[in-house]
Amino acid sequence: MKMSIREAINQTLHQEMARDERVIVLGEDVASDQGGVYGITEGLPAKFGLHRVIDTPITESAIVGAAGGAALTGLRPVAELMFVDFLGVCLDQILNQIAKFRYMFGGQARTPVVIRTMIGAGTGTGPQHSQILYPLLAAIPGIKVVTPANAADAKGLLTTAIRDDDPVIFCEHKALYMDECEVPEGEYLLPFGQARTAVQGSDITIVGMSRTAVIAEQAAAELAQKGVSAEVIDLRTLSPLDESTILESLAKTGRLVVVDESNPYCSMASEIAGLAVEQGFDTLDAPVKRITSPHTPVPATPCLEAEYVPNVARVIAAVEETLAY
Repeated sequence: MKMSIREAINQTLHQEMARDERVIVLGEDVASDQGGVYGITEGLPAKFGLHRVIDTPITESAIVGAAGGAALTGLRPVAELMFVDFLGVCLDQILNQIAKFRYMFGGQARTPVVIRTMIGAGTGTGPQHSQILYPLLAAIPGIKVVTPANAADAKGLLTTAIRDDDPVIFCEHKALYMDECEVPEGEYLLPFGQARTAVQGSDITIVGMSRTAVIAEQAAAELAQKGVSAEVIDLRTLSPLDESTILESLAKTGRLVVVDESNPYCSMASEIAGLAVEQGFDTLDAPVKRITSPHTPVPATPCLEAEYVPNVARVIAAVEETLAY
């Protein structure tokens, strides 16, 4: 069945709440008739009741803290952190509590929390509602970080996330919500730590995540018309990171471009470039090229925002520069 990422996430929440009565949803406006800002939780309150779909005050620390406590009691909460930009309000609950419970209690405590959050620029929501921030999250031990790029992956990865016994942060790019593709019907799970080879190629490897995986696929299609065979790797999850798929592709192509919407310092692009140099240096035929957003806040002006984020033209230019070595 063809559906959008928004619809796939909504369907998965319906299916998992019907399957397991321990699954609850909480967050700002999740019990509204519209199902929140983008309609993600539409229909859940009517079907499962307000004791399982819980509207909260506008306090991210309480939302995430309550989710962590609920998980310790045996529930499987799906908390909505409306925008990842609000991470600073609840970082202590994530960094010092939820991420550490299993370790601090010697494996005797489980914290099956999913924190759904919207990420990314490109929709005109300004510098305080358009950041990526997944590198910061991926750096926290004990947290799994998921970045789906299409509706099928959104369903498979969210199902896995809800059933996982560890905390998962599920990053949904606002600019991708209406993108459609074929989605398997019924139960569908995808394992964490297993990247998707979106396009097979032999000349160069392009690695992307979330929206940049889509941009990489578009660039590969244009490059193919120029006779360049680009292999595209969609990471799917940032923690755990599928290092072997990246290195295997690099061994085949000898060249690497990483496309990452986050800011350049301490980015996922930096992490993957470091991996390539440390473990795949002998296979490199050219320097690794990183494409990121600038080290500035996201602009509010639409024309500047369009230039801020990585795009197809920048990817093609980076590929051609790398192939020139």
